[in-house]
Amino acid sequence: MSSKNTEKPWGGRFTAPTDKFVEQFTESVSYDQRLAHYDIMGSIAHVRMLGMVGVISGKESAQIIRGLKKIEKDIKGGAFQWLTTLEDVHMNIETALVANIGDVGKKLHTGRSRNDQVATDIRLYCRDEIDLICDQINAVLNALLTLADDHIDTIMPGFTHLQSAQPVTFGHHLLAWAEMLLRDRSRLHDCRKRLNLLPLGSAALAGTSYPIDRNMVAKELALMASHKTHWTQSVTVILQ
Repeated sequence: MSSKNTEKPWGGRFTAPTDKFVEQFTESVSYDQRLAHYDIMGSIAHVRMLGMVGVISGKESAQIIRGLKKIEKDIKGGAFQWLTTLEDVHMNIETALVANIGDVGKKLHTGRSRNDQVATDIRLYCRDEIDLICDQINAVLNALLTLADDHIDTIMPGFTHLQSAQPVTFGHHLLAWAEMLLRDRSRLHDCRKRLNLLPLGSAALAGTSYPIDRNMVAKELALMASHKTHWTQSVTVILQ
C-alpha cells in the first residue's frame, strides 16, 4: 500500500501542526475502525450511483470501487495501517484511497458530507448488531422452550414478595423468562425499524445540488446486505 498523506482536510486554515496530545484526545479511529466495512459499503453504493447518474464517469466510478474493495481486503487481512493522525475511520479510508488511485479518489465525497456518511455507517452497523443479538435471543428462546417442555410436570413453589405462594411448574417458570426475552426482541425490532432510514444524501445540512438518486443507493445497500451471511433479514431502506 502506498504511504498515506497525513495532512488534515481542514489543515489549510492553520500554520502549525496539531499538538500530539490533542490528536490523541480527539482521535476516534482506535474504536470506530469497527465501522470500516459499513463505511466502504456505503461509499461503494454512493459512488456507483454517482456513476449511473453521470455526476462522475463510469470509468471513475469503477476505479474508485476497485480501490475501496482493495482497502477492505487489506483491512480484513490485517495489512491496513490505521493512523491516529487521520483521526477517524472515514479519513483513514479516504486518504488511503487517494494514495492508491490518485486524485480521482477525492471524487468519492461528491454529493455527500461527513455528517450523512457517519450517520449512515452507524445505522448500518447498529442494524447488523441488532440482527446478531436477535439471533442469539432466538437461540436462548429455543433452549428455554425445549427445557420447559421437559419440565411440564416438575412442580416448584411460586414466589411473591419473597414468600412461597401457589405451586407452579418449572416449565411455567421458564416460560416467564421466555416472555421477558420476547419483549426484549420486540423492542429491538422496533429499534431496527427506526434505524432503517437512509440519511445519505442529506449532506451537510439540507441536501445537495447534485442530481443524486437516493433510491438507487438504498437498493444498492439492500443488494450488498443480502449477500452478507451475517445479515439475517433483507434490507428495506425508507427514504421519506
